[in-house]
Amino acid sequence: MDALILVVHVVISLLLVGLILIQHGKGADAGAAFGGGGGGGASASLFGSQGSASFLSRSSAILATVFFITSLTLAYLAGNTDRVQSVTDSVVIEQPVQESPADLPEFP
Repeated sequence: MDALILVVHVVISLLLVGLILIQHGKGADAGAAFGGGGGGGASASLFGSQGSASFLSRSSAILATVFFITSLTLAYLAGNTDRVQSVTDSVVIEQPVQESPADLPEFP
């Protein structure tokens, strides 16, 4: 169970990093509005001029929520393990076996 949640956590974190790197900053809109990129006032993208920001921000919010849920779940599971408090508690003490020699005669 822990391994599955850890794998989901790592995948979500990689997706979140990639999604954040895809997004453009607030200053990029000002440069596009004044024609700094040679595009005039409209930026050509797959989602339209405003659609990419809402889609990417919603996706990153959902991934961030799942990331926090998996983080809290992993922390909870790590805290509930049965841990040995001391090294001496894990030592198993074996009693020596008392063997009697087989060649002794029986006493009457």
